[in-house]
Amino acid sequence: MSAPDPTTHVRVDLTRFDENLRAVRARVAPAETMFVVKNDAYGHGADVLVPRAVAGGIRWIGALDIEAALHVRRIAGDDVRVFAWLLSARDDLAAADAAGLDLGVGDRAILEAAASAATARPMRVHLKIDTGLNRNGVRAEDWEAFVARAAELQNEGRIRVEGVWSHISEASDADDDEARARFDSAVAAAESAGLAPEFRHLAASAASFLRDEFRYDMVRVGAFVYGISPSGGPHESELGISPVMSLRTRVVDVRDGRAVLPLGAWHGVPSTAAGKTTVGVHGAARQVDRIERDWMTVLCPDARPGDLVVLWGPGDDGEPTATRWAEAVDTIGEEIVLKVDRRIPRLYR
Repeated sequence: MSAPDPTTHVRVDLTRFDENLRAVRARVAPAETMFVVKNDAYGHGADVLVPRAVAGGIRWIGALDIEAALHVRRIAGDDVRVFAWLLSARDDLAAADAAGLDLGVGDRAILEAAASAATARPMRVHLKIDTGLNRNGVRAEDWEAFVARAAELQNEGRIRVEGVWSHISEASDADDDEARARFDSAVAAAESAGLAPEFRHLAASAASFLRDEFRYDMVRVGAFVYGISPSGGPHESELGISPVMSLRTRVVDVRDGRAVLPLGAWHGVPSTAAGKTTVGVHGAARQVDRIERDWMTVLCPDARPGDLVVLWGPGDDGEPTATRWAEAVDTIGEEIVLKVDRRIPRLYR
C-alpha cells in the first residue's frame, strides 16, 4: 500500500506538462523553443522537468544565471544548448566555457571577460541590444562599437557570436512594434560588422504565441509551458495550455462555518488575497475569508476535517488558476507559483 499524500503538498501534473510543451512547440514552429527554467523551473522542480523536456524534443534551455545553467548542464547532458543571461564579469566564466554554455551578453565589460575566460573553445555568446525595456542590454548609441569589438574578438578565435537577442515589455502592440524595429536595426548592424548570428530571439511566452512576426529563429518560453497565462490576457483554454501546478491541503478544523487550513503567508499564500479570491472544496468555488501567518480560513459551512482543498490549479476541483489569484492581488501568475514555500513537498503525477 502506498503512503498517503502529505496534508499539504504541491502536485505537479506531468501529463499536462507534456501536453503544454507539445502545444508550445507546435504553435511557434518552425522557430526553436527555448524552455526557460529559472528559479527551479518556476518552483515546479527543474531536476524532474528538464530531463522530461529534453526527452520531449527540447534542444535549448534557458537557465538565468551561470550557477543554474551549470546545474542544468549536469542534469540535461551535453546534447542540449544551455543559455544563461544574468551575468557579471565576476562570475565563473571559465566554468561556463568548460561546460559549453551559451551566454547572453549585454555589456562591454562582460564581453571582454567572457573572451578572456575562453580556453576550452571560443565562448558562445548572444549579444543583447536594449530595445527600450532597459533590462541590461547595450544601448542603441553604443551598439555599433559593441558589435565591432565582438567581431574583432570572434576573428581572434576568443568568442563565437551565436545570436542577437533582447527582451520586450509585452505591454502594448505599439511598444512591442517599436522594440522589434530597434531589434531589426541591431541585427542589421551586427551583420554589417561581419557577424552572422544564427539565432535571433526576441519573444517570450505571450508574444511568441500571439504574434508570429516576433518568433524569428527562436523563442524563450517559460510561463506557458507551466500552463500560466498572462494576467489580464487570454485565459489558458484560449491558449491551449493547462496549469501544471496545484497547491493542495486539507481542512484541519471547522469553526463558525469557516474551514481552517494549515497554510498562510509564511507558506507563500498572499495575505492580500483574503476576501478577493476562492479555493476549490467539494468541487466548487469557496470564498477565502482570512489569511494569517500560518493559517487561513475559507467560508465553507459543510466542510469537515480532512476534506481536500485546492488553492489553485487547473480547475478540476473547482479551484481558480494561479493567474486568477494573481489578478486578485494585482500581480502575475508566475509570482504566485514562485512564492510557494520550497519546503512544501512536490509530488509528481
